[in-house]
Amino acid sequence: MSAYTRQQGETVKAEVGGGERMTEETVQVESTETAVQMNAQMGLRLRGAREKANMSLREMARRVHLSPSFISQVELGRTAPSVGTLYAMVTELGLSLDSLMAEDVAPHDLETPQPTPSARPTLTDRTEVAHANGSSRTSSVQPLPEVGVLPGLQRADERPELYLGGVRWERLTPDDDPDVEFLRVTYPAGTESCPADNLMNHGGKEYIHILSGRLEIQVAFARQVLGPGDSLHFDSSIPHRLSNPHDETCVAIWFVVGRQK
Repeated sequence: MSAYTRQQGETVKAEVGGGERMTEETVQVESTETAVQMNAQMGLRLRGAREKANMSLREMARRVHLSPSFISQVELGRTAPSVGTLYAMVTELGLSLDSLMAEDVAPHDLETPQPTPSARPTLTDRTEVAHANGSSRTSSVQPLPEVGVLPGLQRADERPELYLGGVRWERLTPDDDPDVEFLRVTYPAGTESCPADNLMNHGGKEYIHILSGRLEIQVAFARQVLGPGDSLHFDSSIPHRLSNPHDETCVAIWFVVGRQK
Protein backbone atom coordinates (compact mmCIF):
# COMPACT_ATOMS: atom_id res chain seq x y z
CA MET A 1 0.00 0.00 0.00
CA SER A 2 1.37 3.40 -0.93
CA ALA A 3 0.20 6.97 -1.13
CA TYR A 4 1.33 10.20 -2.73
CA THR A 5 0.60 13.17 -0.50
CA ARG A 6 0.97 16.89 -0.76
CA GLN A 7 3.43 18.65 1.48
CA GLN A 8 0.54 19.71 3.69
CA GLY A 9 -0.38 16.05 4.12
CA GLU A 10 -3.41 16.07 1.82
CA THR A 11 -3.76 12.83 -0.15
CA VAL A 12 -3.58 13.19 -3.91
CA LYS A 13 -3.28 9.58 -4.98
CA ALA A 14 -3.58 6.23 -3.26
CA GLU A 15 -2.95 2.65 -4.27
CA VAL A 16 -4.40 -0.40 -2.59
CA GLY A 17 -3.14 -3.80 -3.58
CA GLY A 18 -1.26 -2.38 -6.57
CA GLY A 19 -4.34 -0.85 -8.27
CA GLU A 20 -5.13 2.82 -8.60
CA ARG A 21 -8.04 4.04 -6.51
CA MET A 22 -10.44 5.79 -8.82
CA THR A 23 -13.55 7.75 -7.95
CA GLU A 24 -16.74 7.88 -9.99
CA GLU A 25 -16.06 11.52 -10.77
CA THR A 26 -17.95 12.16 -13.94
CA VAL A 27 -18.68 14.96 -16.29
CA GLN A 28 -22.31 15.19 -17.30
CA VAL A 29 -22.81 15.02 -21.04
CA GLU A 30 -23.33 18.43 -22.59
CA SER A 31 -26.88 19.06 -23.73
CA THR A 32 -25.88 19.82 -27.31
CA GLU A 33 -26.68 17.31 -30.03
CA THR A 34 -23.01 17.16 -31.04
CA ALA A 35 -21.80 16.20 -27.57
CA VAL A 36 -24.49 13.53 -27.18
CA GLN A 37 -23.64 12.05 -30.58
CA MET A 38 -19.91 11.98 -29.92
CA ASN A 39 -20.29 10.34 -26.51
CA ALA A 40 -22.67 7.78 -28.02
CA GLN A 41 -20.09 6.92 -30.68
CA MET A 42 -17.36 6.59 -28.07
CA GLY A 43 -19.60 4.40 -25.90
CA LEU A 44 -20.39 2.10 -28.83
CA ARG A 45 -16.68 1.67 -29.57
CA LEU A 46 -15.92 0.88 -25.93
CA ARG A 47 -18.74 -1.63 -25.71
CA GLY A 48 -17.76 -3.26 -29.01
CA ALA A 49 -14.14 -3.63 -27.88
CA ARG A 50 -15.20 -5.05 -24.50
CA GLU A 51 -17.51 -7.61 -26.10
CA LYS A 52 -14.85 -8.53 -28.66
CA ALA A 53 -12.49 -9.22 -25.75
CA ASN A 54 -15.19 -11.44 -24.15
CA MET A 55 -15.11 -9.24 -21.05
CA SER A 56 -18.26 -8.79 -18.99
CA LEU A 57 -19.47 -5.43 -17.75
CA ARG A 58 -18.77 -6.46 -14.18
CA GLU A 59 -15.24 -7.56 -15.04
CA MET A 60 -14.46 -4.23 -16.67
CA ALA A 61 -15.87 -2.41 -13.65
CA ARG A 62 -13.75 -4.56 -11.33
CA ARG A 63 -10.57 -3.87 -13.27
CA VAL A 64 -10.97 -0.09 -13.29
CA HIS A 65 -12.41 0.08 -9.74
CA LEU A 66 -15.77 1.55 -10.76
CA SER A 67 -19.35 0.31 -10.57
CA PRO A 68 -20.97 -1.71 -13.40
CA SER A 69 -23.76 0.87 -13.61
CA PHE A 70 -21.23 3.64 -14.25
CA ILE A 71 -19.52 1.63 -17.02
CA SER A 72 -22.94 0.96 -18.53
CA GLN A 73 -23.77 4.69 -18.53
CA VAL A 74 -20.48 5.41 -20.33
CA GLU A 75 -21.15 2.74 -22.97
CA LEU A 76 -24.64 4.11 -23.52
CA GLY A 77 -23.25 7.60 -24.03
CA ARG A 78 -25.20 9.02 -21.09
CA THR A 79 -22.10 9.94 -19.07
CA ALA A 80 -18.70 11.18 -20.23
CA PRO A 81 -15.80 9.64 -18.26
CA SER A 82 -12.90 11.69 -16.98
CA VAL A 83 -9.64 11.46 -18.93
CA GLY A 84 -8.15 9.22 -16.23
CA THR A 85 -11.11 6.82 -16.31
CA LEU A 86 -11.06 6.61 -20.10
CA TYR A 87 -7.33 5.88 -20.11
CA ALA A 88 -7.90 3.07 -17.61
CA MET A 89 -10.67 1.56 -19.74
CA VAL A 90 -8.81 1.65 -23.05
CA THR A 91 -5.71 0.22 -21.37
CA GLU A 92 -7.69 -2.79 -20.14
CA LEU A 93 -9.10 -3.25 -23.67
CA GLY A 94 -5.72 -2.94 -25.36
CA LEU A 95 -6.86 0.12 -27.33
CA SER A 96 -5.34 3.49 -28.02
CA LEU A 97 -7.16 6.73 -27.39
CA ASP A 98 -6.83 7.37 -31.13
CA SER A 99 -9.00 4.37 -31.97
CA LEU A 100 -11.99 5.85 -30.11
CA MET A 101 -12.06 9.02 -32.15
CA ALA A 102 -14.91 9.32 -34.61
CA GLU A 103 -14.00 8.79 -38.25
CA ASP A 104 -16.47 11.51 -39.24
CA VAL A 105 -15.40 14.86 -37.85
CA ALA A 106 -17.93 16.59 -35.63
CA PRO A 107 -18.57 20.33 -35.84
CA HIS A 108 -15.91 22.38 -34.08
CA ASP A 109 -16.79 24.14 -30.85
CA LEU A 110 -16.63 27.86 -30.20
CA GLU A 111 -13.56 27.74 -27.97
CA THR A 112 -11.09 27.39 -30.86
CA PRO A 113 -12.18 28.49 -34.32
CA GLN A 114 -11.69 25.99 -37.10
CA PRO A 115 -8.42 26.77 -38.89
CA THR A 116 -8.62 27.54 -42.57
CA PRO A 117 -5.90 26.48 -45.00
CA SER A 118 -3.63 29.43 -45.73
CA ALA A 119 -2.92 30.51 -49.27
CA ARG A 120 0.39 29.50 -50.78
CA PRO A 121 2.90 32.40 -50.55
CA THR A 122 3.44 34.15 -53.86
CA LEU A 123 6.66 35.43 -55.34
CA THR A 124 5.55 38.97 -54.41
CA ASP A 125 5.04 37.89 -50.80
CA ARG A 126 8.57 36.52 -50.58
CA THR A 127 10.03 39.63 -52.21
CA GLU A 128 8.29 41.86 -49.67
CA VAL A 129 9.64 39.72 -46.82
CA ALA A 130 13.14 39.97 -48.28
CA HIS A 131 12.84 43.77 -48.44
CA ALA A 132 11.59 43.86 -44.85
CA ASN A 133 14.67 41.89 -43.79
CA GLY A 134 16.96 44.36 -45.52
CA SER A 135 17.59 42.29 -48.63
CA SER A 136 16.45 43.18 -52.12
CA ARG A 137 17.54 39.90 -53.69
CA THR A 138 14.63 37.81 -54.98
CA SER A 139 14.60 34.23 -53.72
CA SER A 140 15.48 31.59 -56.28
CA VAL A 141 13.04 29.17 -54.63
CA GLN A 142 9.92 28.98 -56.79
CA PRO A 143 6.58 27.29 -55.95
CA LEU A 144 6.02 24.00 -57.76
CA PRO A 145 2.66 22.51 -58.74
CA GLU A 146 1.10 20.05 -56.31
CA VAL A 147 1.12 16.46 -57.55
CA GLY A 148 0.13 13.11 -56.07
CA VAL A 149 -0.98 12.41 -52.51
CA LEU A 150 1.34 12.75 -49.54
CA PRO A 151 1.35 9.68 -47.25
CA GLY A 152 -0.19 10.45 -43.88
CA LEU A 153 -1.57 13.84 -44.91
CA GLN A 154 -4.49 15.14 -42.87
CA ARG A 155 -6.02 18.54 -43.54
CA ALA A 156 -7.04 20.89 -40.73
CA ASP A 157 -10.75 20.25 -41.26
CA GLU A 158 -10.40 16.45 -41.26
CA ARG A 159 -9.27 15.80 -37.67
CA PRO A 160 -11.19 13.15 -35.69
CA GLU A 161 -11.90 14.38 -32.17
CA LEU A 162 -13.18 13.56 -28.70
CA TYR A 163 -14.52 15.74 -25.88
CA LEU A 164 -13.70 14.59 -22.34
CA GLY A 165 -14.84 16.78 -19.48
CA GLY A 166 -14.78 19.80 -21.77
CA VAL A 167 -11.24 18.98 -22.95
CA ARG A 168 -10.97 18.59 -26.72
CA TRP A 169 -8.67 15.89 -28.13
CA GLU A 170 -7.96 16.02 -31.86
CA ARG A 171 -6.01 13.23 -33.55
CA LEU A 172 -3.32 14.53 -35.89
CA THR A 173 -2.94 11.31 -37.85
CA PRO A 174 -5.46 10.09 -40.45
CA ASP A 175 -5.38 6.59 -38.96
CA ASP A 176 -4.93 5.06 -35.53
CA ASP A 177 -1.22 4.57 -34.81
CA PRO A 178 -0.64 1.86 -32.17
CA ASP A 179 2.85 3.17 -31.34
CA VAL A 180 2.16 6.84 -30.73
CA GLU A 181 -0.77 9.14 -29.99
CA PHE A 182 -0.16 12.43 -31.85
CA LEU A 183 -2.74 14.95 -30.62
CA ARG A 184 -3.80 18.57 -30.51
CA VAL A 185 -5.37 19.10 -27.09
CA THR A 186 -7.46 22.09 -26.03
CA TYR A 187 -8.09 22.83 -22.34
CA PRO A 188 -10.72 25.60 -22.03
CA ALA A 189 -10.70 27.68 -18.86
CA GLY A 190 -11.84 25.69 -15.83
CA THR A 191 -11.14 22.20 -17.21
CA GLU A 192 -8.93 19.44 -15.83
CA SER A 193 -7.76 15.92 -16.66
CA CYS A 194 -8.75 14.53 -13.23
CA PRO A 195 -9.67 15.75 -9.73
CA ALA A 196 -6.92 17.32 -7.63
CA ASP A 197 -7.22 14.54 -5.05
CA ASN A 198 -7.06 11.64 -7.53
CA LEU A 199 -4.12 11.95 -9.92
CA MET A 200 -4.08 9.75 -13.04
CA ASN A 201 -1.35 7.50 -14.41
CA HIS A 202 -0.96 5.09 -17.32
CA GLY A 203 1.72 3.46 -19.45
CA GLY A 204 4.08 5.27 -21.82
CA LYS A 205 5.77 8.66 -21.94
CA GLU A 206 4.19 12.05 -22.64
CA TYR A 207 5.65 14.94 -24.61
CA ILE A 208 3.86 18.31 -24.45
CA HIS A 209 4.42 21.61 -26.27
CA ILE A 210 2.22 24.61 -25.40
CA LEU A 211 1.03 26.64 -28.38
CA SER A 212 -1.15 29.20 -26.58
CA GLY A 213 -2.58 29.88 -23.14
CA ARG A 214 -1.32 28.42 -19.88
CA LEU A 215 -1.60 24.94 -18.38
CA GLU A 216 -0.95 23.87 -14.81
CA ILE A 217 0.82 20.50 -14.75
CA GLN A 218 1.53 18.37 -11.69
CA VAL A 219 3.79 15.30 -11.82
CA ALA A 220 4.04 13.55 -8.42
CA PHE A 221 4.88 16.37 -5.96
CA ALA A 222 6.07 18.94 -8.52
CA ARG A 223 3.65 21.49 -9.95
CA GLN A 224 4.39 24.22 -12.51
CA VAL A 225 2.51 26.45 -14.96
CA LEU A 226 3.54 26.14 -18.62
CA GLY A 227 3.01 28.91 -21.15
CA PRO A 228 3.42 29.43 -24.91
CA GLY A 229 6.65 27.88 -26.19
CA ASP A 230 7.22 25.77 -23.06
CA SER A 231 7.61 22.01 -23.38
CA LEU A 232 7.70 19.05 -21.02
CA HIS A 233 8.13 15.28 -21.09
CA PHE A 234 7.67 12.74 -18.33
CA ASP A 235 6.99 9.08 -17.58
CA SER A 236 3.20 8.66 -17.68
CA SER A 237 3.31 5.95 -15.01
CA ILE A 238 4.03 8.72 -12.49
CA PRO A 239 0.76 10.14 -11.08
CA HIS A 240 -0.01 13.42 -12.84
CA ARG A 241 -2.70 16.00 -13.43
CA LEU A 242 -3.31 18.73 -16.00
CA SER A 243 -5.63 21.66 -15.39
CA ASN A 244 -6.45 25.13 -16.63
CA PRO A 245 -7.49 27.37 -13.72
CA HIS A 246 -6.80 30.45 -15.84
CA ASP A 247 -9.14 32.67 -17.84
CA GLU A 248 -7.84 31.77 -21.31
CA THR A 249 -8.02 28.58 -23.35
CA CYS A 250 -4.82 26.52 -23.57
CA VAL A 251 -3.90 24.69 -26.79
CA ALA A 252 -1.02 22.20 -26.88
CA ILE A 253 0.55 19.54 -29.08
CA TRP A 254 0.78 16.15 -27.39
CA PHE A 255 2.64 12.92 -28.00
CA VAL A 256 2.00 9.80 -25.93
CA VAL A 257 4.55 7.14 -26.87
CA GLY A 258 4.34 3.47 -25.90
CA ARG A 259 1.19 3.69 -23.80
CA GLN A 260 0.10 0.17 -24.74
CA LYS A 261 3.49 -1.47 -24.09
